[in-house]
Amino acid sequence: MHNRTYLNFNSAFYKKALEISYLSKKISDYLNADLSALSDDGTENPNIYFSGDIIQQSVSLSSEVLKAQQTTKASQKYVHAHTLEWLTYRMTQSCKRLSKCNSDGRDFVLILKKEIKKFKKLQKQWILSL
Repeated sequence: MHNRTYLNFNSAFYKKALEISYLSKKISDYLNADLSALSDDGTENPNIYFSGDIIQQSVSLSSEVLKAQQTTKASQKYVHAHTLEWLTYRMTQSCKRLSKCNSDGRDFVLILKKEIKKFKKLQKQWILSL
């Protein structure tokens, strides 16, 4: 019975990672329309790179969850857990930067930050199950 609960929890953990990945792609698409325009002096908006960062980090998030679930060595699981902690921290930092940009999509970034917080709660429970 415990094993079945563990599998259901892990699938919820993985589903949340996929949800964050999907959400970050949609937010980045929305932000790119506002951030891709050049300024009057011909320079680009530096915040456009942070919108790409959240995509890369979120895709890495779901792949790290899969790697951690598929490995059998406990030491490797902790390596993946540490990588997940780093990725969630970086995503939070990128969201903070994007929430300060001049775009209508800033409100959507707040939604992503809330989902990352939910993921962190699941992550803490997952780490305890290692």
